[in-house]
Amino acid sequence: MKNIKPLFIAFVLICSSAIGQTVRQKRAEGLYNNFSFVKAIKHYQKLIDKDDNKGYALRKLGDTYIMLRMPEKALSIYKQVVQQPNVPSKYYYYYAQVLRATGDYNESKVWMKKYKEQGNDDDLRIKEFFKDGDLASGIFNSFQTHTLSELNINTEFNEFGAVEFDDKLYFASSRDEGVSVKRLYSWDEQPLLDVYVTSKENGSVATTTRIEGDVNTIYHDGSVTFNPKGNKMYFSRSNYFQNKKIKDSKGTMQVGIYTAELIDGNWTNIKSTNLNNAKYLVYNPSLSKDGKKLYFASDMPKGYGGTDIYVSTVSSNGTLGAPKNLGDIVNTEGNETFPFIHDKDETLYFSSDGHVGLGLMDVFASVRDENNEIVNVINLGEPINSKKDDIAYYLSEDSLKGYVSSNRKGGLGGDDIYAFARAKPIPPIPPLTLKGQVFNDVNNEPVAGAKVVLTRKNGEEIAYFTTREDGSFEHLIDRDEDFVLNVSKEKYQDAEKDFNSFGLEKEEELVVDLNIGLKPIEDVVLLANLDKIYFDLNKSFIRPDAAIELNKVVDLMVKEYPGMVIRLESHTDSRASNAYNSALSKRRAKSTYDYIISNGVDASRITSHEGFGETQLRNKCSNNVKCSEKEHQLNRRTEFIIIKMK
Repeated sequence: MKNIKPLFIAFVLICSSAIGQTVRQKRAEGLYNNFSFVKAIKHYQKLIDKDDNKGYALRKLGDTYIMLRMPEKALSIYKQVVQQPNVPSKYYYYYAQVLRATGDYNESKVWMKKYKEQGNDDDLRIKEFFKDGDLASGIFNSFQTHTLSELNINTEFNEFGAVEFDDKLYFASSRDEGVSVKRLYSWDEQPLLDVYVTSKENGSVATTTRIEGDVNTIYHDGSVTFNPKGNKMYFSRSNYFQNKKIKDSKGTMQVGIYTAELIDGNWTNIKSTNLNNAKYLVYNPSLSKDGKKLYFASDMPKGYGGTDIYVSTVSSNGTLGAPKNLGDIVNTEGNETFPFIHDKDETLYFSSDGHVGLGLMDVFASVRDENNEIVNVINLGEPINSKKDDIAYYLSEDSLKGYVSSNRKGGLGGDDIYAFARAKPIPPIPPLTLKGQVFNDVNNEPVAGAKVVLTRKNGEEIAYFTTREDGSFEHLIDRDEDFVLNVSKEKYQDAEKDFNSFGLEKEEELVVDLNIGLKPIEDVVLLANLDKIYFDLNKSFIRPDAAIELNKVVDLMVKEYPGMVIRLESHTDSRASNAYNSALSKRRAKSTYDYIISNGVDASRITSHEGFGETQLRNKCSNNVKCSEKEHQLNRRTEFIIIKMK
C-alpha cells in the first residue's frame, strides 16, 4: 500500500478548428433580431445544410418557427434539438410546450418533468411569459439583451415620444407650467403638452426648446413623425384648429392628427387630416420609410375595444385613405397605442395593456409571414418593459439603439425618456465545452459510471454527471471562471483538479480537455494478506481465527491508513430459509462491525455493515445442491470493501 504510485492528472487546453462566424450566420441573426423571421429561416437552413455551427442553427430555426406561430414545424426541429449533447435545458421546456400545442399531452408531461429535473425553471427573463403561455415572447427574450439609460432632457414633468431626424431629437413634454389639466396618456394632472427639440448627441434641459412655428398651441401637441424628406410633419394635437375648439356632443375635445410643413426653418401651414373626427381619438402617427403608409391609434367605432392600431395609405396629394384596422392579432379588448413602423421590413412596434405583459402598458413587436401579413406579436421584455407604463418605442435605422418612454420607478417624474442600446445582430459567443475521459491509471482502461462533479471555486455545485461506457464526459461551461472538478468511483481513489476558462479567444469554438486517471483501490485481502472472516454454521460470534484477521484490519486502519473508509458485507451459505439467513448475515455483519470499532476505529469510517444472506454465493452450493462442508464454509464469510483512501 505504501508503494502506490501518485495519482496522475493531465490538464490540457486544446483549441479545436476555429470556425469563424460566417456572413450567413451574422445575416441570419440580424434578421432574427429584427423580427424578419421568414427571411431568417432560409439562412438558418443553409447553415444546417452546410453543417456550419449546425447545432446552434437548428435551435434558432425551431425558435423562428415558434415566432411565426408554426408549432407543427417547430416540433420536428425541437425533436432533434433535445437530443443534442449538453443542449440548454430550456429547450426541454420549448419542446414540451410545442408537444402540448400539437396535442401530444402525455409526451409533453415527460419533457416538462425532464426540464424541472434540471433545476433551471427560475429564469426570470422568461418566467413571466411562460406562466401565461406566451412561448414566443419567452424564447425571444431569452436571447435579447438591452442596456437602458435615462436622458438628460428629462424633468419632473412628462417627457415622451422621442424620435430622431437628422441630428435632432423631437419629443413631447409638459414642462411648461401652464394651466394643469388631466393629460390623455397617463391620466395624471400635468401641464399641457408641447413639441420640443434638442441636439441628438448632447441634448439637455438647458439646450431644449419648443420647435419654431405654429405646431404648439394652448392645448396638447405631440407626438410627431416625419416624411422621408423631413419637410412635412404629422403630429397629434387636441382638436383645436384655426383658433376653434372642435368638440363632441358631450363637450369633449378629442385628439386628432395634423400636418405641418417646414418653411424657412419654421413649422407652419398647419392642416387637419381627413382622419380626424370630433367623436373619437385619432393620434400617435408613425409614417413608413417611404412615406406611403400612416399608422396611428384610434378608438373609432367597430374596433376591438379601447384604442386600436390602424393604417391608412398616403396619396400623392396628401389625402389619407380609409383606415384599416390591423386585426385581432395586434389589437385586443384593451388599449393599443403608440405605433412605430421601423424602416426594415416594416416591423410594427406598439404599446398595449391587452396582451400578456410585465406591468401596465408594455412594448410589443409584430411578426409578419411570407405574405407580409401579421401573424404574431412578441413582448420585448425587460429592460424595455417594466411594471409600469412603457410607451413610444423608437428604433434607429441600424436597429442597434433607440428610445422608449416610461413612468417606471426611479425616473424624475411622470413619463421619462430612456435611451437603449440593443445587442448587435451577431451570433452569441460560441459555447465552451468541458470534455474529458476517466481511465484506470494502472491499465489505461476507461472507467464507466464514475461520478464527475463540477463546482465553482467557492464550492457552489454547477452540475454532476456520470461517465459513459468509454469513460468520457462532456458539459458546457462559462468563460472567465475558476472551476473544480471532482471524480469518484467505488474502489478507486478520488481525484480532484482545479482549472479555469480565462483568456480564451471569444471568436473560436474551444474545447477544454480534462483527462483524469483514477488509481484503483485494491481489496484489503490483497493489500494486507488477509484471509476472509469465516463463521461457524448458524453462529455469528467472532471465532479466534477471525479475530486474528480482524486485528490486521484494525492495525491497517489505525496505524497505516488513518484515512481509509470501508464497508462490511456478510454472507451465509444456502442452508436454512432465506429469511433466517438474511437475519443471520446481518448479525454477523453487526458482530464484525462491533469488534472493529471496539478496538479503536472510529465508527464514521465504516459506512455500512450489511447482511446479504444467501443471495451472493461464491460457488454452486445453492438450495438442494449437495456440497461438502468445506464448500459451504466458503459462503459463510464477511468481506471488506474499501470506499476511500486518503
